[in-house]
Amino acid sequence: MGNAIGMIELSSIAEGVNTADVMVKAANVELIHASTVCPGKYVAIVHGEVGAVRASMKAGLGAAGHYVVDDLLIPNIDPQICPAIMMTTEPGEIEAVGVIEYFSVASAIMAADVAVKAANVRLIEIRIGFAIGGKGFVTLTGDVGSVRAAVAAAAKEEALLVSKTVIPKPSRQLVEKLI
Repeated sequence: MGNAIGMIELSSIAEGVNTADVMVKAANVELIHASTVCPGKYVAIVHGEVGAVRASMKAGLGAAGHYVVDDLLIPNIDPQICPAIMMTTEPGEIEAVGVIEYFSVASAIMAADVAVKAANVRLIEIRIGFAIGGKGFVTLTGDVGSVRAAVAAAAKEEALLVSKTVIPKPSRQLVEKLI
């Protein structure tokens, strides 16, 4: 369904739930993620055709009012993004591992899109906000050179970068925890 993604992060859980409802009622979009994030915020993420996501975002931002903390709309997302947010990816063989950590959920999603467009890598996960202090992080895999290129491209794009790392040969125990 579509090739755009939209996200609204709110400072109120109650208003977040309402905003998610408004977003899906406003246009033909799929609500791919709606949940609390630390510290006491709420995130709603929709996916669909660009026009529908724009309409959904407009309605959601109108409903959210002054509770909006952050928002994003990415019109041409990579097909790996939604499954990585929903934690339903099947990355295959784990080669080198890259981890990119951000202070915001929106930054992590945008960075993941930049990373997969910059190099031949596979997303493992985009973790957003829950039990990690409202941060977001991306894990990805591929050959060492590709992972390094993807991590460097994503790190260059965002000012809210916390840290990044590339592990050329992750241990078997780590790989088991990542998938």
